Order: sequence, then C-alpha cells, then structure tokens
Amino acid sequence: MPEPLYREIFDATSLLLEHPPQFRHPHKATLFQIAYAQGVASGGRIEVTRWAQQVDEPISLPRSLAADIEPNFYDYKPVSDARSSLEWHVNFADPRLFCAYGSGLFAQDEMQVAEHPVLASVREALLSRGLAARTSDETGGTPILVGNVERRIEVATNPDAAAGRPRGLYGNRFAAAPIEAIRRATRQIEPPTLSNIIAMAALSCGSADSTENEIEYIFGTAYTAFAAAAGESIRARGPSSQTIVHTGFWGCGAFGGNRRLMVALQALAARAAKISRLVLHAGDSAGVEEA
Repeated sequence: MPEPLYREIFDATSLLLEHPPQFRHPHKATLFQIAYAQGVASGGRIEVTRWAQQVDEPISLPRSLAADIEPNFYDYKPVSDARSSLEWHVNFADPRLFCAYGSGLFAQDEMQVAEHPVLASVREALLSRGLAARTSDETGGTPILVGNVERRIEVATNPDAAAGRPRGLYGNRFAAAPIEAIRRATRQIEPPTLSNIIAMAALSCGSADSTENEIEYIFGTAYTAFAAAAGESIRARGPSSQTIVHTGFWGCGAFGGNRRLMVALQALAARAAKISRLVLHAGDSAGVEEA
C-alpha cells in the first residue's frame, strides 16, 4: 500500500478533553455519561489514517478466502486468540465521517460511535486540524481507519416490552424512547475492550440496478479499506500478522444496496487484499441463508 493521505496519532484522554463530543440529542449525552461514569481517565494511543482509493492492475486473487457467516450482529468478541492476529470492524459510514453521532439517529454507524465514544472526538479533532473527515470525495472512496479505540458501553437494541422498548431502539426508535428505557438498555463494559474500526462509505444505490461504474467504485472502496487494514496490521504485528475483518450487509440499509452484490464484492475485495479471514455478521438465520 502507498502512504495514507494522513496519519494522526492522539492520546485518548487528551483527545476527549480537548475535543469533547457535541451532542444534539439528550439520549446521546446520557450514553456518554454512562460510558464515563467514573470520569474521563482513559489512556492509550489512537491512530487515525485516511487512504486514497487504490486498485492495482492487474489484481491477483488467492484461490480461496477463509470466511464465516454468523447469524448475529457485532459483539466485538475476538474470533482468534493468536498474538499475531488483529481484528477490524467495518463502520457503515456516511461520506462525512461519523457526522450524525450527536443526533437522535441510532443506525449502525451511530451505534458504533456511541459504544466507542472517543470516535466522536476523532471527528471533532480532525475538523479542528483542518483535515478532511470524509470517507469519500471526488476522487473516489477514501476509507478512514481508527485503531485502538475503547468500547465502553453496550446498548441493547432488540425489542423488549418489559424493559420499556417494545419496538426496540434501532434507527429512529432510539430518539422516541423514554430516557429510562435508554438507561436500562445500556451496560457499562468494565474493563473496556479495544476495537479497530474501518470507516468506509458505500454508494447510495436506491432500488435501481447498480451500474458498472458503481460496482467498480464499491469494489475499489472495499479493496482499499481492506488492504489498508492488512498494511496497518503488519505495522502493528509484523510481517506474519493475520488480518481479520468483521463486516455485514454494508450499504444495504438506508443506502439501498443489493445484499448479494455487496457480500460478493466484499468477499472479492477481501481476497484481493489478502485478508486472512472475513467474518460476515448477517443478523439472523435468514440473513445467513442469503449471504
């Protein structure tokens, strides 16, 4: 891989104190308060990189790809205990990195930021430095990787009438839920775990068939993101590192992507980028069958 468009290194505690999240909905502020109930005392080094879309010509594909399809959503539990392994989770990003984190929306992107609150400060810090907090621009996809981020809370979004969320909390239902239901749905993770995030934006395809140019863009974005993750894994773990990528039906919610096409393109991109293992979280048994 070439060098990233930028590489920024932050101390997590300083990042939170100097660039605090800006919440526009009280429920999001409540989640942050639960996450840091004992105060902002997190340490650690966070590394942020942004990558220009890159597709080598020609691309050689390994004969096979180690892959798992799981009937669940992200739980961030590692699937490998090897010291050489580094695991990454895809953020189904907007072109504007983490742009709705402070709103009442609670889709995949916003949920991931709420559970990893320092991601909100990453956005604020990049903007304050005049750096492009964008996962795509006029040149194509520009994925952003964020390494070594604390996951401090877990929020249950499943329907649970007894807990005050009869229709769940996902999407727009989060903002409409009573504050006590939000509190009951949230569990502090102690000690916090660490995640590595791949923020990449799919195209908004709507219900129409994807064009050849759109398919090239989607593949190029995923390939760039996965190859960057493989390169960053090598930097962190050495040349024998194993890169594991967790993803799902990327771009198939509000962006309207075709599930089978998006799975196929991600699998091809993972093969091209020589990812060690791809874990696709399909949500449920129906999703597993489709994937």
